Amino acid sequence: MVKTIAELKIELLSYGMRSEFGAFKGRKEGAGPAGGRFFRLTNGSCVNVPLWPEFTKKSPYSLKHGQVFLNNSPLDVELLPIPKFYSKLTSDGIPMKKIALLHGINCIASTVVQSCIYWRDNLPCQFCGIELSLRSGTTTAVKTPTQLREVIGAAIDEGVCQHVTLTIGSLPRPDKGVGIYVDIVREITQYYDVPIHVQLEPPKNIENLGDLYDAGVITVGIHYESFDRDILQTMCPGKIQIPLDKYIKAWKFAVNLFGECQVDSYIIVGLGESDTSILKGSELLLQLGVIPYVVPFRPITGSLLESHSTPPPSRLNPLFKQLAQLLHDYGIDPRKNKAGCVRCGACSPLTEAFKYF
Repeated sequence: MVKTIAELKIELLSYGMRSEFGAFKGRKEGAGPAGGRFFRLTNGSCVNVPLWPEFTKKSPYSLKHGQVFLNNSPLDVELLPIPKFYSKLTSDGIPMKKIALLHGINCIASTVVQSCIYWRDNLPCQFCGIELSLRSGTTTAVKTPTQLREVIGAAIDEGVCQHVTLTIGSLPRPDKGVGIYVDIVREITQYYDVPIHVQLEPPKNIENLGDLYDAGVITVGIHYESFDRDILQTMCPGKIQIPLDKYIKAWKFAVNLFGECQVDSYIIVGLGESDTSILKGSELLLQLGVIPYVVPFRPITGSLLESHSTPPPSRLNPLFKQLAQLLHDYGIDPRKNKAGCVRCGACSPLTEAFKYF
């Protein structure tokens, strides 16, 4: 039976891929879905395939000498090369790959502050690896506007940057990092005309989101992670302290600023929640004009959920078919998103589900 692009992407996200000894497997820790390499599918879609976690050793997919196989049959799936700017230094002598990385086909991403107050308070999100990469020395604690501008410039010159994603740990400041982002975005946009996406918790003063818009940010991610309150309490014991109502106000305000399809919220599938909670949460977001960026859980080596399993295709396929229908019902097209995780699309089959299911 021939798989659709959506079904293939779901299997690659769920099963991961076995890789030969000595193969570069991508970043091992950090914020967001780590532990993989990026591959281009035949329709131009990109997928962030897990290579590090233990579960990948049982995958029917394998990577041998840069070629992808399903069992013993070669597939038309292209391993994307390591960008050249990784070997360069910033003007203050820091390896550029410690400042920002290539995500997907053409997105440069960076965690601008590689620490989180929830880790300090012993209330970290169980799936998160934001401070693990700092401990391992593969990144720096704080990225300066100049460093980020230089790395983005090098990536643009190389032809691998068409949009930028900036994220941050939860910070003990009322604006949740807005001021830090504003300085960075102004520095970048002074030199380059590149779409920029930022991610943050709802600031104490929701109107601080307007500072991001005024600085030149064009899309934002305000991530709720799970609409199952019991799961959120267990998995995000720090983050659950922010009421859902605060998120709803932030989503509404952001959509009014940035526009429909330019605001998103991560929803993780595979933490123990029900499909009903995902679908109801997604419908709430869609009613507001927010993209529910539903992402299959991926265990990060060294995290508290290191041994937690990924959701199987038997669950993901019908779930994403229902999500695709909801997107169509509400007229929300993820392909209209201008920058960030949704535009990159490597960690979720949402766009492919919208197109093929």
